[in-house]
Amino acid sequence: MTRSIIKIKTTLLDHQIAQLSAIAIGLSLIESVLPSPMPGVKPGIANIITLYALYRFSFKTAMWVSIIRVFATSLILGQFLSPTFMLSLTGSILSLLTLYFGIKLPSKIFSPLSLSILSSFAHIAGQLILVRLWLIPHASIYYLIPIYSAAALLFGFINGWITCHLLKQHNSI
Repeated sequence: MTRSIIKIKTTLLDHQIAQLSAIAIGLSLIESVLPSPMPGVKPGIANIITLYALYRFSFKTAMWVSIIRVFATSLILGQFLSPTFMLSLTGSILSLLTLYFGIKLPSKIFSPLSLSILSSFAHIAGQLILVRLWLIPHASIYYLIPIYSAAALLFGFINGWITCHLLKQHNSI
């Protein structure tokens, strides 16, 4: 009986994506045990790694880090294909779309801080849209917009500020 061994060649970028994804997954797991004042209100600290990957490497790297984090975290926490997973995936996709277009804007005006805030708003907007269309098909969901917007602004600012400092340490901005 002959066994054939398939050798997969990995690149430096593959290793960087894996490392960044592992950090993002770890941060998501830490965040999952933190108490939340309201369902869905979390700091999104793993998004610091996504922003870092965007500025340090590329949009493609940031996209892989974000998507791997969402899938891996949901699998680890036993939430794969649950409403929580769908909300996270929807928020991440809308956030990534915002980053895709946002990174093309003038960097003098749109820094990692402002892109963090924009992507934070996009993330919560994606989640609220999905909640409205799927989970709670009632107009009363709109009353939550000011609360979630305030959280998006606060955490988007904090995460963007942290990302700016990380990037300055690595001379990436």
